[in-house]
Amino acid sequence: MKKFLKYMSPFAPDQSGACSVFYELGGLIVICDAGGCAGNICGFDEPRWFDKKSAIFSAGLRDMDAVMGRDDKLIEKLSYAYEQLGGNFALIVSTPVPAVIATDLKSLERMCTKKLGIPCIAIDSTGTNLYDKGEEKAWFRLFETFASETFEVEKGKTGIIGATPLETGFTDSKILKKYLSDCGLHNTVIYSMGTDLDEVKKASSCEKNIAVSVSGVKAAEYLKERFGTPYEIAYPFIPDKIMSTVPYEKDCRILIIQSQLRANELRKKIGRPNTDCATWFTFKNEYALENDAALKGEDDLTSLISDRNYDVIIADSDAEKLCRDAGFSGTFIDFPEFAVSGRISDLL
Repeated sequence: MKKFLKYMSPFAPDQSGACSVFYELGGLIVICDAGGCAGNICGFDEPRWFDKKSAIFSAGLRDMDAVMGRDDKLIEKLSYAYEQLGGNFALIVSTPVPAVIATDLKSLERMCTKKLGIPCIAIDSTGTNLYDKGEEKAWFRLFETFASETFEVEKGKTGIIGATPLETGFTDSKILKKYLSDCGLHNTVIYSMGTDLDEVKKASSCEKNIAVSVSGVKAAEYLKERFGTPYEIAYPFIPDKIMSTVPYEKDCRILIIQSQLRANELRKKIGRPNTDCATWFTFKNEYALENDAALKGEDDLTSLISDRNYDVIIADSDAEKLCRDAGFSGTFIDFPEFAVSGRISDLL
């Protein structure tokens, strides 16, 4: 049964991904739910919640609010929050209830913008997709809304699109900047981590962009179309520590289970044949090799293990019992994936 999980915990959903992109940008974030989705985002899917402030609210939908679609009550609550806290923008993030009752999010955007006098963005997440789908929508809407002015290009300045704690497993932008510096990139802007909304508005000043996740590619394409900014697709945040744990037998068969660009970069660093990549998340054929796989459920992984007879699996430890019960008897290397297990990477 696709998407049925017996061994692993549920993965981070799309509303969490949308919130992750906007978390540090100084806006009012409203999760359009009854309270449960907001608790899941702040308690499990957003590690910055415990040491970095952000104005995140639950809409607190009651049964009749959901059934009757009382948008005016939501705008009234949001207006009150804005009077108390201010904010650069308002973000309304949809969840399963608004998705099921077909809430008119475009109308909410217009009503909110008119009432508050600041930009309002509504993300049509559903809770049935995974975090990267929400991030993709959020990255695109972020730059579409705020990157409208053309600035002079700064030589050597590089924009990093797609780096969130859900994608990288890191919460500190200084750690990511060190990785980038080691790659020779000394003037970087990591959007949504350690930067503010002004940097988004000045996106056209970057000499190039790097999309470090599949979810960031659409936004990078938009900036190229809008300003002519070239972009690359790469993932520069592979810890050296993980490399020291990989066996070096020439002919061993290796499976890497991570988000697609992260897995591809690790495969490149390992640099040996018979290395396949798989992901629970977005899978694009243009970034895949012949034996790479999209995992839609646990059964896909057990079938892959049975068919390919791997000697080494590199994945989040949450998948180890599933792999062992599927008959895998080789070396399992733990490589934490925050969107899978909620574990911050300690591989510095």
